[in-house]
Amino acid sequence: MTDPTGRGGRATIEDVAAAAGVSVATVSRALRDLPNVASSTKQRVTEAALSLNYRADPSARHLASGRSRNVEIAVPVLNSWYFSEVLAGAEAVLSECGYSLSISAVPTPTARFDFVRNAVASRHADGLIMVDLPLADLEIDMLENSNLGVFTIGFKCPSFHSVLVDNLAIGRIATEHLFDRGHRRIGILTGQPNDSLRFTVPKDRAEGYRQMLTSHGLVADPGLSCSGHFSVDGGREAMNQLLKLDDPPTAVFALSDEMAFGAMAATRDCGLTTPDDVAIMGVDGHYLAEITGLTTIDQHVGQQGVVAARQLVALLDGAVEPARQIEIESNLIVRGST
Repeated sequence: MTDPTGRGGRATIEDVAAAAGVSVATVSRALRDLPNVASSTKQRVTEAALSLNYRADPSARHLASGRSRNVEIAVPVLNSWYFSEVLAGAEAVLSECGYSLSISAVPTPTARFDFVRNAVASRHADGLIMVDLPLADLEIDMLENSNLGVFTIGFKCPSFHSVLVDNLAIGRIATEHLFDRGHRRIGILTGQPNDSLRFTVPKDRAEGYRQMLTSHGLVADPGLSCSGHFSVDGGREAMNQLLKLDDPPTAVFALSDEMAFGAMAATRDCGLTTPDDVAIMGVDGHYLAEITGLTTIDQHVGQQGVVAARQLVALLDGAVEPARQIEIESNLIVRGST
């Protein structure tokens, strides 16, 4: 039979996603007939799967000796679009490869330590994926001395494989985009003011924002920075505070699309228009960004989970190589909000 992928191998879930023009997570949902997938999309996915002769690897469904065929994923919170998309991408690949998935919310350093300790001691999993959870030195030591395969997303650790985006560059690109449109008072909606998990993403994006302002001879005004807690409600409240300033910003860079959605709502609440009165942009590539006309930097969230899971499975199957970092390229998508 002619190889439908043209690569001499079995079709993967990524091949089906590319053929159908949807995400890997959508393919997984469609093929399992889960809700929240349009019937036309299900049909397109099914036709793509049939044309590619796609099927999960049957040999992966059998337990290997001494292997649990389970992967544990830890995220700071579960009720977030970003983390749900990462999980969906990873779950689709792991399911295809015959792995079950256990998900844990790890909202504090104590919870993170307990998660690592239990994973190492219980041996209920073959591998771990840590999403945006910077590891302490003791936790790194524990994992290095275990037999677990470990992948991190959003946290660069020389000891383990990582999937990353360049958040400094994201901050610079966003700020440059607003500067190029004539804005000089550029506000920023940041994350948590006191983050016990040492979440590096907001710090890096804010640093990119400051670097770009400095390169243009501007000084970042601390009065134009407000915490939006990475939520729609938080973005709305933070934007309200900025708009009440005697000299409010003419543009705002929100460190997530969800905060940007809240900022857009606050702008409407005040009788202002976007972008005429204030330009707004976010980061993520949220599916609602297109509907709302939000300018965003797409960091291909679901693909981060796909790549981490695919690489972790290869690692568990015996692919041995030095720990390395895989960078996911992000891209600016300009829409009406700027």
